[in-house]
Amino acid sequence: MKRPPAVVVPAAAATAALLALMASLPLLAAPPVAKPAATRVPSEGQGIEARLRALDLEPQVDADGDYRLLFALDGGRQQVTYVRAHTERFGQLELREIWSPAYRAEGDSLPGDIANRLLQEGQENIVGAWVRQDGIAIYVTRVPADLSGKPLADAIEATTRAADAMEAQLTPGKDQF
Repeated sequence: MKRPPAVVVPAAAATAALLALMASLPLLAAPPVAKPAATRVPSEGQGIEARLRALDLEPQVDADGDYRLLFALDGGRQQVTYVRAHTERFGQLELREIWSPAYRAEGDSLPGDIANRLLQEGQENIVGAWVRQDGIAIYVTRVPADLSGKPLADAIEATTRAADAMEAQLTPGKDQF
């Protein structure tokens, strides 16, 4: 069987055809997917207080309706940790925050060396991250909203210990939180 002769297309014509094809691609592409917005979920019926009490914790409800826990730690130290009553939803994820403060700056901003230290420490943290809120460095762990039992206790303990350890490093001899 004899092959047909090859067709030679001038470079300019091939380039024009390729550009025409590329120009039509955006029309064929799927529309961009919008990011789902994070939404706050009301706390009623979530049962977090009962789950905290099942861990033999005695939460106190603060002015925001969140659960305040006070822990006695090694060396006579204490640390306050909060479990948010409200949850946040992003797509199919529903998350609850557990947080504990570690450092209070004199103003609304953290000093650069402290902020850099927290960012560096973030590399070492397994479950949480450092955030700044009104001049306070806070260790935050986000967990599934329905977390309970030992995994919930572990997340609370990790948050509490990380915040207290950083507080002890940044403010030696003091125990503000």
